[in-house]
Amino acid sequence: MKIAIISDIHGNLEALKATFEDIKKKQVDKIICLGDTIAKGTHPKECIRLIKEKCDIVIQGNTDQYFSRKYENLEELPEQEQKRIKWNQSLIDEEDRAYLLNLPFSYEFYMSGSLVRLFHASNTANNKVVLNINDIQTKYEMFLPSEYTPSNKVADVIIYGHIHHPYMDKIYNKTLINVGSVGNSFDVVRSTQKDSNVLETTKAYYLIIEGEYGSKEYNSEISFQFVRVPYDIEKELEDEYKNIEKENYRCELTKGRYRDMTKVNEGYKKLGIDIKKI
Repeated sequence: MKIAIISDIHGNLEALKATFEDIKKKQVDKIICLGDTIAKGTHPKECIRLIKEKCDIVIQGNTDQYFSRKYENLEELPEQEQKRIKWNQSLIDEEDRAYLLNLPFSYEFYMSGSLVRLFHASNTANNKVVLNINDIQTKYEMFLPSEYTPSNKVADVIIYGHIHHPYMDKIYNKTLINVGSVGNSFDVVRSTQKDSNVLETTKAYYLIIEGEYGSKEYNSEISFQFVRVPYDIEKELEDEYKNIEKENYRCELTKGRYRDMTKVNEGYKKLGIDIKKI
C-alpha cells in the first residue's frame, strides 16, 4: 500500500491543489494530513473543504487549534496578535472551527512490521519544536508513548510536520521523518530560468510511505519517498491584498524565510549554533 502524508497547508490553496494532483498521478491508496490546514494564507475555508474531501485521516495542528478556539480575554493579548486571531477566524465559520477543534492528536498503524506513529509536532504537544539539529536524546523521546498517543508502545517510525523542513534521520535503528510543508515550505530550492539566472524559490513537499499496511510481520520492506511539487506562487499571492501580513507571507512563499527570524536565531543559540556562520 502507498500512503501520501501531507502537512502544514496554511491556507495555500494553489499548493494544495497541485499536491493533490501529483498524489493522484502516483496512484496512492490513502492520504493522511498532519494538520495546520489554516493560518497565514487567504484560502483556509477552501483548503478545509479539500482536506475533508480528499484525506482519509486528518490530525490536529497547533494553528488549527489556536485560531479555532474561543478567546474570552482576547483584549489581554498584544494588539497585533489580536488582529491575527480576528483575521484568521473571519475566514472560517463555526462548522469549520468545530471540525478543526475535534480532530485527533495522533494516529498510528503497523506497516511491514513497523509501528508507524503520526502527529503534528511531537508526542506531548502540538506546538513543540523538534529540529533535525536537536540532540539524539530529544529525538529519541519522540518515539516514546504519551497520554496523547493511541497506544503505550514505543514506535518504530515517527512522522511529523510543524517545522516546515523535510528530513529523515535514524535514531537507534528507528526512523524519524519530517514531511515538510505543502503550503509554507522553508526548504529553499534553486531553479534555472531561460536567461540562465538562478532563482531561489520554494515548492510544496509531501511524503509517500509504502509497505504492507496493517502487517505486524517483517515480511516485506517499508520505503519512504520525499516528493517536491512546483506550484503557481504568484497565483496564490493574487489575493495577498486581503492578507494583513502580506509582506511576511510573500517573503515566506518566495524566499522560504520565516517571518520571525529573531525567534529562530534564539532557538539556534540555545543549541550552541551561530546561524550567521552556517
